[in-house]
Amino acid sequence: MQLFGQEMPQSNDTINSYIDSIYRELPEVMISGERPLVKATQGKLVYDLPRLIKDLPVDNVYDAVKELPGVAEINGGITLAGQSVTVVIDGKVTNMTPDQLNALLKTIPASRIENAEVMYSAPARYQVRGAMINICLKQGDGSAPSLQGEVFSEYNQQYYANLTERTSLLYSGNKLSADFLYSYGHGRGYFLTDKEAMHTLEDGSKYQMNTNEVSKSRHNTHSFRLGVDYNFTKDHQLSIVYNGNITNGHNHGTVNGVQISNTRKQSTSQLHNGRMDYRTPFGMKAGVEFTYYNSPSTQLLHSRLYDQQLDFLAKDGQRINRWKAFLAKEHTLTKEWGINYGIMYMNSIDNSFQYYYQPESGKLLPGSNNMSSRHREQTLNLYAGFNKNFGESVSLDVSMAVEQYHNEVWNEWNIFPTLNLSYMPSAGNVWQLSLSSDKGYPEYWATQDAISYLGGGYSEIHGNPYLKPNVGYQTQLLYVLNNKYIFTAWFNHSNDYFVQTLYQSPERLLEIYKYLNFDYKQQTGVQAVIPFKIKEWLNSRITLIGVYDREKDCDFWDIPFDRKVVFGMAFMNNTFMLSSKPNIKLIVNGMVRSKATQGIYDLPASGNVDIALRYTFAKGKALLTVRCNDIFETSQVSPRINFETQNVINNYSCFRQFGISFSYKFGGYKERQRESVDTSRFK
Repeated sequence: MQLFGQEMPQSNDTINSYIDSIYRELPEVMISGERPLVKATQGKLVYDLPRLIKDLPVDNVYDAVKELPGVAEINGGITLAGQSVTVVIDGKVTNMTPDQLNALLKTIPASRIENAEVMYSAPARYQVRGAMINICLKQGDGSAPSLQGEVFSEYNQQYYANLTERTSLLYSGNKLSADFLYSYGHGRGYFLTDKEAMHTLEDGSKYQMNTNEVSKSRHNTHSFRLGVDYNFTKDHQLSIVYNGNITNGHNHGTVNGVQISNTRKQSTSQLHNGRMDYRTPFGMKAGVEFTYYNSPSTQLLHSRLYDQQLDFLAKDGQRINRWKAFLAKEHTLTKEWGINYGIMYMNSIDNSFQYYYQPESGKLLPGSNNMSSRHREQTLNLYAGFNKNFGESVSLDVSMAVEQYHNEVWNEWNIFPTLNLSYMPSAGNVWQLSLSSDKGYPEYWATQDAISYLGGGYSEIHGNPYLKPNVGYQTQLLYVLNNKYIFTAWFNHSNDYFVQTLYQSPERLLEIYKYLNFDYKQQTGVQAVIPFKIKEWLNSRITLIGVYDREKDCDFWDIPFDRKVVFGMAFMNNTFMLSSKPNIKLIVNGMVRSKATQGIYDLPASGNVDIALRYTFAKGKALLTVRCNDIFETSQVSPRINFETQNVINNYSCFRQFGISFSYKFGGYKERQRESVDTSRFK
């Protein structure tokens, strides 16, 4: 995902988604300033994330990740120094999609975080390409059995209300540890789209296409997680984790204006993900993972547009079975050398269907829009690498991965080199140079030969069976100055970059949303993270980002483009200490971004101001937070197109959000150690 990635949702019911110990252990280097912030070691920065979020209105892992220096949330996704980033839990890369993983992160309490490891170019042994953030969860010290947990409740009011209830438990024993989490989210949504468009047909005739769409939805989501770790001996562990999610949604949409339509949609989805990892004391790791996803839905549509009429009941579904297996080995050699190598194989099967029926009789409607498919993808990855520490100041990590990707359309081999070089010229100052390559895969449904209807029928979502994965190359230079200031410069180039775009058909009154491959996309950017503190009453951080962006496509329908733009973003986070006894803090955060482009879209400037009041009591176990997000209702980006024959403005609604949340941590109870019965002489 790039900065300002703008996509249309796949259906109306998802449109809202747019929206203190100081130590030194060679060869590692501890960076310290006003407070210890980060430890640099072998190409990664290890942040004391609990300390960073201690005074902030953060209650889950997803929001905690956004507080890491250089991290920003762009269009519902997380970026690091302007680049896409993979978030993993306890070093275990999951089969889940970014949206599914983000949903999981939002259910895990922030109190479970031990630390966060940030890598701008993850070595191949992590089975991740590009930037990576590894969230390490607390596992317990294993000294004596203990049980602890947290209960959480949140109420948010935008146009309608949404509620979340959550509970989590962590058991830690001498050899066995386990964690359990359950979260229930439910509520309603409301979204408005005012479209202003001038549609030009190939005969030169023009049609004013002004419509007003109202989308109302309700949903409920159950999320659960169970993890078990068993330590046989030191560095000898078996780990099993299960994650599940069940969501039900209902949506009712109406369109008025040139077009008159009424849409009702019902959907449900189930996600089940299981993983087993085995780690040995001699550096070998092995694991298997399986993911099952099933998402059936129905859509009833009645639409009128001039002399065009649509009346149908659509039933569609997607069922995905995906599994992965890997084997890895690491060796620690003399003179601070290390080598690593491994193999990973992933297989996925996508069974999808879409059928259109006559609403009254239930008879199947003839036509090419009906679809049933079974697609298989296979990925084989082999890698090898080495790392070396040169004294106390320099460390090097180099790896190479060879990967084969195979499906019904593509059968390709790619090579992915990665390099991380760290240099500490003096205490508290660190340089890091990273070179990496990556490959991005489209969503399964985006590659189906299918047509879906959006916005009452004037807009159609077209699949693209020939959509190619993109291959990207990145380089970053990072500098940490005086223990706390972070400066980053980067460049990336992505061939066959793909994104969903809008195109007004010249053949008939129809908007087409479709994923297409561009020739390439390039970004050059700089970022500065500047924290400062005024005594004990103000703690602030400013993040500045500047980007030069270029996108080129010589065969974009009948209107090729080569667009270049320079844009900037600025973030400011402020925490004011109003009172130490009682412990009350005021948090004021703001963001602004200038105009940008994406394909033929023009993206206007946007920004937001959030404010929160945080009260900690009951000896730090209880936390009450009252917040108001997007006070001035300016965060929503409403894209527009005025390019060649294309002329569209989509004005999306934006509502401020009021919220209140409460959490209480309990436990720390240590089970009494009982003397065991002596059976040493029994048969």
